[in-house]
Amino acid sequence: MKRILTTFAALAIAAGSALPSFAGMIDDIRSRGTVRIGVSLGGEPIGFRDAQNNPVGYDVDVATMLAQKLGVPVEFVDVSGDARISMLVSGQIDVAVANTSATLERAKTVNFTIPYNRAGLRVIVQKDAGIKDLKDLAGKKVVVGRGTTGESFLKIAIPDAQLVYVDQFAPDGVLQLQQKRVDAAIEDSSLLDSLATKNPSLVTLPGLYSNDPIGIAVAKGDPEFVRWLDMFVSDYIQSGAYAANYKKWWGAESNPPALNPQW
Repeated sequence: MKRILTTFAALAIAAGSALPSFAGMIDDIRSRGTVRIGVSLGGEPIGFRDAQNNPVGYDVDVATMLAQKLGVPVEFVDVSGDARISMLVSGQIDVAVANTSATLERAKTVNFTIPYNRAGLRVIVQKDAGIKDLKDLAGKKVVVGRGTTGESFLKIAIPDAQLVYVDQFAPDGVLQLQQKRVDAAIEDSSLLDSLATKNPSLVTLPGLYSNDPIGIAVAKGDPEFVRWLDMFVSDYIQSGAYAANYKKWWGAESNPPALNPQW
């Protein structure tokens, strides 16, 4: 009997050692006492810096609410378009609330929650550039964020466009437009609609070229954390916080895109 018990004990130890071992992201965050959230401060009203250099914007508010639900202070990390995914994978940030379109390609590397926002690609042009529709971008200088869905779309749709890359659409891309160093730009409608209202020399082309779900992104390996984040987004939508936050940044008369709160 003693030999049988010893054998069972050895098997149990061997089986246990074969299983992955991690405390879980929520426990790690609470033990550390802060959550590191990547936000993209590349343009109003999604994320930018105010006159006191503080991070503000729609995504910043969502990230702040998320930290409050976790019960820890938030540490904001400004992330550029092409760095969001790599910083998650390398563990430099815990969560990305950074206007990240949830695509099948990105989902090979990181996990996404249900959408907490939606946006579509839009094109903004110089009023005097003679650009009336998408095909007119051929041969034109178009500023794009490196590693964004706008870059991927334009490479396929208008391969003859001259892409001018920036790591941050604001201030770099905006400055290129304001100084007329480029003819146009492609970015999320949420950013360009705001930009066009403040710059009389710029105008957006009609229509959207995508309808992208914007999700919170996290590194793979902790499905329980993803499930908790899904519940957070569901509560964010159903509680009315989503509609209130959207109208705060896009205006009281704006119409927040319809989101499904199911998780």
